[in-house]
Amino acid sequence: VQLQASGGGLVQVGGSLRLSCAASGRSLSRYNMGWFRQAPGKEREFVCAFKWSGGNTYYDDSVKGRFTISRDGAKNTVYLQMNSLRPEDTAVYYCAAGQGILSTIRLTNGYVYWGRGTQVTVSS
Repeated sequence: VQLQASGGGLVQVGGSLRLSCAASGRSLSRYNMGWFRQAPGKEREFVCAFKWSGGNTYYDDSVKGRFTISRDGAKNTVYLQMNSLRPEDTAVYYCAAGQGILSTIRLTNGYVYWGRGTQVTVSS
């Protein structure tokens, strides 16, 4: 599976962005899909995820109520809608695909395939 994230950019506080993660090589229908982010000098952290079996979604508390993960099976693409953006959301955002168990869905080692990342900068 090859993943390509796009849609990042510069946005003001309170603004919105929608990130896309397009997959090629294999259908995403049986993969958990996650979004992670990494700010300068910090470790990569979990943002949200979509579990393929059951369709449940999971969010970090810092983005709950502001971010929404969704999937378009026909386009083999996963989206991250980000609203009410804050300066602390500034980071490189990565999409990932994996088939790990539920206990790993918030962990980087729960994912095998990673996109290159797209920069999101929120200015105050």
